Amino acid sequence: MSIRRIGRHLLEHRWRLRRIFPPRALARIEQAIKAGEVTHSGQVRFVVEGALDGAPLFHNQPARERALDVFSQLRIWDTAHNNGILIYLLLADRDVEIVADRGIDAKVGREGWEKICREMETDFQAGNFEGGVIKGIEAVSRELATHYSRSDGGPNELPDAPVVI
Repeated sequence: MSIRRIGRHLLEHRWRLRRIFPPRALARIEQAIKAGEVTHSGQVRFVVEGALDGAPLFHNQPARERALDVFSQLRIWDTAHNNGILIYLLLADRDVEIVADRGIDAKVGREGWEKICREMETDFQAGNFEGGVIKGIEAVSRELATHYSRSDGGPNELPDAPVVI
């Protein structure tokens, strides 16, 4: 457990999260998800968490494990075509993770998701959080459109609104 990491998480304030992702930015992110889902039958969720607290922090839970927990809690795995995707940002660590359901993950693979994460993190380092998230959503949507055309699926199974934790 790193004291430095604990300090970062304890000092990460909710006001900073709201400043980086104000309501209008969250609305634009939601619109990007809606626009992407017009091109494919996949289900995309975006979650931003300011910082870990309690047990996850003091057990030094990595961002990837936390993303898997959130993926499960939001039931993103529960889609008809196994094509749900979570884009998870842990702001205190500046770490973005993409967790994909088994159907789409088998087609894109870890390397494909990591490439999208690295591109998003480059934008985040430049302070372009909203733009980085939208570019990530667009990249994920391109992958989904390649493997799950709109004709493959039916209704929107998951909410499009971003989740702020």
